[in-house]
Amino acid sequence: MFSLISFVKRVQKGSNPPQVEKKSDPIQFGILGAARIAPDALVKPARYHDDVRVVAVAARSKQRADEFGKTWNVPSTYGGDNGYQELIDDPEVHVVYNALPNALHFEWTMKALAAGKHVLCEKPIASNEEETRKMFELAESKKLILLEAWQVRFHPAIQRVKQIIDEGSLGKMVSMSSDLGVWNDVFFVKNDIRFDYSLGGGGLMDMGPYPISCMRYLASSNPTVDSAKTIIRSENIDRLIDAKLTFPPSLPATIKTDSAMEGWGPFKLFPQWIKMVLRVDCEDGAIEIRNFVLPHVWHSITVIPKKGKSWVEKAYKPKEGLGEEWWSAYRYQLEAFVDKVRGREPQAWRSAEDSIDTMRIIDTMYTMSGLPLRPTSAYTP
Repeated sequence: MFSLISFVKRVQKGSNPPQVEKKSDPIQFGILGAARIAPDALVKPARYHDDVRVVAVAARSKQRADEFGKTWNVPSTYGGDNGYQELIDDPEVHVVYNALPNALHFEWTMKALAAGKHVLCEKPIASNEEETRKMFELAESKKLILLEAWQVRFHPAIQRVKQIIDEGSLGKMVSMSSDLGVWNDVFFVKNDIRFDYSLGGGGLMDMGPYPISCMRYLASSNPTVDSAKTIIRSENIDRLIDAKLTFPPSLPATIKTDSAMEGWGPFKLFPQWIKMVLRVDCEDGAIEIRNFVLPHVWHSITVIPKKGKSWVEKAYKPKEGLGEEWWSAYRYQLEAFVDKVRGREPQAWRSAEDSIDTMRIIDTMYTMSGLPLRPTSAYTP
């Protein structure tokens, strides 16, 4: 009962966070794309950060931008053919949050960086490794902050899993596996842009960054991709990817993503809803984290020693430093981003190499499964 009450309180407060008094000169964000992710990823976390204000939003349709601005109290709205550029050119915008479809990440992140703006870009940061590398090269040359918004890295849950592994009580890691799947009739709208190849779509593009980045973080190394098989959703678009990897020196791992899980039971009539499990087997036991994708909503960390009883942990708040039980992973991510912009050392961070390496692994999985890389942008900086 206590766990249920805590869950309800945490979700309620996270969905309707308190508004805090802002500093006299907060970092001001503009949103490219009135996307469904934007309120949870930025607008709500900004409400309870005293050094952040969301001041502008741009969408293809001015009406859509106006509706978003009215709903979320964003004062400046832009739309139409030049709307994205107008937001970038707005002197009140210090940071651009790029929530556009994958295929537009490269062009509009490059334009924002060229205009001297820091960028928080949704994952996957680009359509392929080549674009990712160019984006970070420009950010470095301009001495600007560019971060791929993979929020899991900043939440205490995955950090606690790594702490348990690194402490060594379970011995060395011997294998890793992850299973990430959803029932698409519930989680994806009809004609979802996630599955439009021209927009850089694909099941692996949407879901792959989570297990790939988690495993790389836990192993503190980069794997080789040994094999990758796929089930096709539509032309050039994967529904399922089943990949085998090896982390050095000889740590095997499997990754399975499925954006349209089949039902179960007689005639597969019953939906499976969702799978989000990451397991690490070690010499003296194992550890599993469930719901590693959205750990702030709910998660469990189960430690299974070979000798002794298993136990379950939850980590919504860090033992040291800023954070509250109800903070979302996006709020922890925003805290780190602001620290970086302000010249402070963040509690956690994702480097350029981290994003580049993850994108290279995605490219390799597509190639091995017989699918083409997502198309490179025609935009030339």
